Amino acid sequence: DESLLVVNKSPDIAVHPGNGHERHTLVNALLHHCKGQLSGIGGVARPGIVHRLDLETSGCLVVAKSDAIHTAISEQFANREVEKIYHAIICGAPSRNQGEIKVAIARHVTHRKRMAATEGGGRSAWTSYEVARRLKASTLVHCRLHTGRTHQIRVHFEHLGYPLVGDSIYGKKQNAKFRELTGYEAPRQMLHAARLAFTHPKTGKVLACEAPWPKDFAEAVEVLS
Repeated sequence: DESLLVVNKSPDIAVHPGNGHERHTLVNALLHHCKGQLSGIGGVARPGIVHRLDLETSGCLVVAKSDAIHTAISEQFANREVEKIYHAIICGAPSRNQGEIKVAIARHVTHRKRMAATEGGGRSAWTSYEVARRLKASTLVHCRLHTGRTHQIRVHFEHLGYPLVGDSIYGKKQNAKFRELTGYEAPRQMLHAARLAFTHPKTGKVLACEAPWPKDFAEAVEVLS
């Protein structure tokens, strides 16, 4: 509408320019689609971008068309008023069907592009999860993000010993074992932002958006079932 839009981001497009992705990013597409009507709070490189998804993560992403809308939605994220549900395929089989992961996250001590779970310092992070389907040497889980730390779901499940299937940064050892057991080579980290719900700043109504699985995620579940 005139205030915002929500995109179902595909897993092969970067949100904004940088890290070798100068063109063909979501921001480039938004600038064309919205004809410049985007908030400027994120700066020239990130117009309209209220929050981000990793390159390989698919699903719901909200974009603000004005500074006022951007500020209002950002406050909802900061106040933990936004419902964020992710679907993930993880290596292995957790013994529990649901759980809470409350472990702080900080920048990795030696690998500065990575994050790590930490017992001392870092920023508090909270992920709830429930098992949706048990698969071959893997598990489909539904996750609720109560906080929004960088790489939160990926780091939290690696911390539990069940890293995401296809994650090339977190959990290489477990992924190698998974490939050996299943013969399946995931095309990316299997993470999808399935649902995003927040209050529309202008109408005051709750806007709940759901994104269907992209083809590769659906195929992974089918192959591993």
